[in-house]
Amino acid sequence: MGQPDGRDEERPVHRVTIAPFQLARYQVINAEYDAFRHATARAMPPFREHSEFAHPMQPVVGVSWFDAVAYCEWLARETGRHFRLPTEAEWERAARGGVEQCLYTWGNAPFSERADYATRWLNAPEPVGTAAPNPYGLYDMCENVHEWCSDWYDPNYYAVSPADDPRGPETGTRRASRGGAWRHHIKVSRCAARSSIPPEFCYADYGFRVACDA
Repeated sequence: MGQPDGRDEERPVHRVTIAPFQLARYQVINAEYDAFRHATARAMPPFREHSEFAHPMQPVVGVSWFDAVAYCEWLARETGRHFRLPTEAEWERAARGGVEQCLYTWGNAPFSERADYATRWLNAPEPVGTAAPNPYGLYDMCENVHEWCSDWYDPNYYAVSPADDPRGPETGTRRASRGGAWRHHIKVSRCAARSSIPPEFCYADYGFRVACDA
């Protein structure tokens, strides 16, 4: 995990071992989240009523960390499987696609060389799966929307992270998130890039994807 020439919170680079897990191929979309909120009488997320965020195949946005956790818990009850948010370590492992220490999911080529980069994500996230997947078959890793992780966030956590299945600090005030998003000038993040916001915040560039114990 981490990047030797990255930001302070991405160091030190360290090796971790992660138990087998599964990660959703796509970010949770509006259609899936609609089924959850109708079944549970949960409120419509902010921005959902705006046309630029309303396509059924777009990732749901404007969901807090608590909303994302509630969706995972509902899905677990419906399916009998342990759905949850991924840890930071799991997310980075999945984003790298089996290739160590490359900047991006596709390697080290600049993000600006991506096909149609200049014309994508102009006013909102795109429907999921509109670009090629990474080597693990996962779509939109490091792009489209920021994705909530399960961990509390600590910029100094890597210095004390356990080597086996790190799950973040015990407490905190901000929850970790990963991946780039449509709203930024630079719209694709590096695999090692870390971010965080308070768990109650709801932003138009924040969504999530689900993980599951293998």
